Amino acid sequence: MTIKPDPTEALPAGEAQGRSLWQDAWLRLRRNRAAVASMIVLAVLTLIGAFGPMIWPHPYDRVYQQFVRVPASLEAYPREEAVLPAFERLLTRARVDHGEPELSGSEISVGLTSDEAIDPRILRYFQRSDLFFAPALDLADDGLTGTLTARVERLHFYLGTDAIGRDMAARIMIGVRISLSIGILASVMALLLGVTYGAVSGYLGGKVDNVMMRVVDILYSLPFIFFVILLVVFFGRSLVIIFIAIGATEWLDMARIVRGQTLSLKRQEFVQAAEAMGATKAGILFRHIIPNTLGPVVVFVTLLVPKAILLESLLSFLGLGVQDPLTSLGLLISEGAANMRGALWLLIWPAATLTLILFALNFLGDGLRDSLDPKDR
Repeated sequence: MTIKPDPTEALPAGEAQGRSLWQDAWLRLRRNRAAVASMIVLAVLTLIGAFGPMIWPHPYDRVYQQFVRVPASLEAYPREEAVLPAFERLLTRARVDHGEPELSGSEISVGLTSDEAIDPRILRYFQRSDLFFAPALDLADDGLTGTLTARVERLHFYLGTDAIGRDMAARIMIGVRISLSIGILASVMALLLGVTYGAVSGYLGGKVDNVMMRVVDILYSLPFIFFVILLVVFFGRSLVIIFIAIGATEWLDMARIVRGQTLSLKRQEFVQAAEAMGATKAGILFRHIIPNTLGPVVVFVTLLVPKAILLESLLSFLGLGVQDPLTSLGLLISEGAANMRGALWLLIWPAATLTLILFALNFLGDGLRDSLDPKDR
């Protein structure tokens, strides 16, 4: 007599438990150091793009006219050697005798002397200055001596400023936000359209499949730039138009991939069993076929996001992308290329950021491909 094991009993200690495909893929992905490092880099850049502009001291659209194209530096601007001469020039215009100005942190002070009563209206010279603010004059009882103090607005530009005096770090943060947003939204749009279209075409087959694939071939023949120009002419430049333009053209590859997977899956036994049990076509598509195509689809999406970011960068480089004062990494690279001879940092920082994002996404895509490959398990 054979005794059947009780399924409710716990497995003996040390006996391995089964894992699903996704659990096994996650364990394999965690062993890929390049993919894990890429996920960390992308998470950090996403947080910087989402919350960085909110907490950064410089707004991305504020123009500092006195700090145009200043290089990256850990030292605050204006430099100490520039503050004292500027202060002395204003004292000369005020026509008062003075001692040696002293700079302490962000405050500068100087002693004043005069044969006649010092006119408090000399503060106007400092009030009109872009460099000094909150000037104050402390006069003695006789009005012939006193102390003039003013505060200096010392600012840090860790990545320098652009051609009109905007902080590059803040501009790169907002550029990361815009580029990642467009890349992810366009990829999601391509994912929804491509998976649905390809699954329906592959499962129905026959004449329906032929007609649907000929539509895809016709859309393939339309030049991408021509399609974008038409959208910009009719609807104007905006973020919505950009991600619609990218998503409406990049779903074609997704549809072909999913169609090929569906043609293979619909001949499997579990699909035929579902049909024999009376399941509807929609139920078979969304409960059996589409979930089993998600492995290649997830890998393709990780490669589609950098492609969408590059397309957005191309559009911004050509002047068809986002509009000032908003910016993207592509627009920053375009501006940096125009000013690279006199301000190379305007090109280096956004180009390095875009390169980092693209490398991270490609390494993550390679890691997902390896972890989801059934032949490599």
